[in-house]
Amino acid sequence: MQIQVDTREHKKEWERIRTQFDDIGVKYFRSKMYVGDYQSLDNPRLVIDRKKDLKELCGNVCQQHERFKAELVRAIQQDIKIVILVEHGEDIKTLEDVYFWQNPRKHEIRWKTVNGRKVKTVCSEKAVDGMQLYKSLCTIRDRYNVDFVFCEKSETGKKIVEILNDGR
Repeated sequence: MQIQVDTREHKKEWERIRTQFDDIGVKYFRSKMYVGDYQSLDNPRLVIDRKKDLKELCGNVCQQHERFKAELVRAIQQDIKIVILVEHGEDIKTLEDVYFWQNPRKHEIRWKTVNGRKVKTVCSEKAVDGMQLYKSLCTIRDRYNVDFVFCEKSETGKKIVEILNDGR
């Protein structure tokens, strides 16, 4: 198997995944991709779009919705299946686990000084919570035929190879 890697993949993240590919003997090359971040030359109709965690995915779905949607539409128009691989960690293993996710932007407590007194504040009451994100991801899954897969950062390279080999 030879894997194409998008040149716009973040340098630090790519170096970590490249090391994982090297450890398991995967061949790869980098070039700009039409959609997604990774694909096998054996099946160019399947791509993986990697997200570093649920916060990044949440930002794509909520704040960068039009750009994100445009990529999903481009994939459908070219008959390309997208798998979104989210490197969130051990607490999120399935799409259903997202429902219980607590967005740090909404649930994190910070202290600020007001009139010389420390006051406890929540980061953002308007931030999307797990339930809202879960509902959005289900809509994306159903409307654009997208699969969501979750893993830990230490297994990303192996998971990419596994998904591309399975052909989903």
